[in-house]
Amino acid sequence: MKKFSQSGAPILSAKNLCKTYGKGESAAHALCGVSLDIRKGELLAILGSSGSGKSTLLNMLGGMDKPDSGEIIVGGRDLTKMNERALTAYRRKDIGFVFQSFNLIAELTAKENVALTADTSENAHIIDDVFETVGLSRKMNNYPTQLSGGEQQRVSIARALAKNPRLLLCDEPTGALDYETGKQILVEIEKLVREFGKTVVIVTHTKEIGRMADRVIRMRSGKIIEESENPDPISAAEIEW
Repeated sequence: MKKFSQSGAPILSAKNLCKTYGKGESAAHALCGVSLDIRKGELLAILGSSGSGKSTLLNMLGGMDKPDSGEIIVGGRDLTKMNERALTAYRRKDIGFVFQSFNLIAELTAKENVALTADTSENAHIIDDVFETVGLSRKMNNYPTQLSGGEQQRVSIARALAKNPRLLLCDEPTGALDYETGKQILVEIEKLVREFGKTVVIVTHTKEIGRMADRVIRMRSGKIIEESENPDPISAAEIEW
């Protein structure tokens, strides 16, 4: 499988991110001095159990939450200093989100769900091409209730891809799926990186998923406890958990 180069400056650089929810004895330290870079064309896995801070970190990278301190530099801009209007533009233009829940509008067809996102982007992909990429060309006109869970998740991936984002953020993308369907979704995500040169971050508690990544970050109690390169990632189809 073709592998794109990951050279050059990082497309995103986070430094010393800290975030606390609540005050006093009830305070929860979600992030404590977290720093990381994301490289163009890589598949990065962020691993950790529930409460490790991995989803909080992902939300900050996607401009959905702000740290109490630290900086997140993207294209020479610091997300932490942006107002809500600028953050909305960042989320709309630069970031694609894939969540554990599919968040599709039941009254719209798969194609109409994807078009909602594509219409907000100035650099959107052709919708039919995106559905071909995720292998759902024949089901574009189906409603979510006419699709399996795996197909609905592929529609959510298509929705994220349609606006041609700089970075695709996946929060437990296999969490609501059975084992075999989850593996199929990982194969689709892998294809986006290896064949199309997309930059993807997967947040998951399933450590075996890290074996398909170029780089793995492990988190615990709001901190990065380990970061490792994976010079020879296995294919998503080989993963077992």
